[in-house]
Amino acid sequence: IGALIAIPMAALIIVPDVVAYIAIHLRYDTTWYVLSERSLRIRRGIWVINETTITYENVQNLKIDQGPLQRFFGIADVVVETAGGGGGAAGPHGQQGGAGHSGLIEGVAEAREIRDLILSQLRQSTSGGLGDDHHAAPTHEPAALSTAHLAALREIRDLAQRAARAG
Repeated sequence: IGALIAIPMAALIIVPDVVAYIAIHLRYDTTWYVLSERSLRIRRGIWVINETTITYENVQNLKIDQGPLQRFFGIADVVVETAGGGGGAAGPHGQQGGAGHSGLIEGVAEAREIRDLILSQLRQSTSGGLGDDHHAAPTHEPAALSTAHLAALREIRDLAQRAARAG
């Protein structure tokens, strides 16, 4: 009788763990964060893909959320709030008010560095969110990357490599 009960009990214990393991890895593998010189893009999804693009000109607030369990594991969430992102219930992907007025970068070890990187991009941004930079004359030649741009790209690359190693 003990052997007959042990097999279903083992299945009840192991199967949910395997399903959770696969679901966590699929969520990790299908979540992308891209920081460009003009915007932040967050993409999530397996069957339904949700992609949010936030231009730096629309960012109103950046905050770091960290609960006790996240603090124990040394991770945090970076929340990027935009204009018109007032109260309301959070959507399924972290946006407030169900209208996509915020972006959520979940469970990252370098939350402060990511926040500082977004803030530095925000300070460098000069257009009104429409790509109409007032200081730049229209040209058809590709713009040369400055040392600041190269440093930002290297920092993004290093953050992405650390995040990939952590997963």
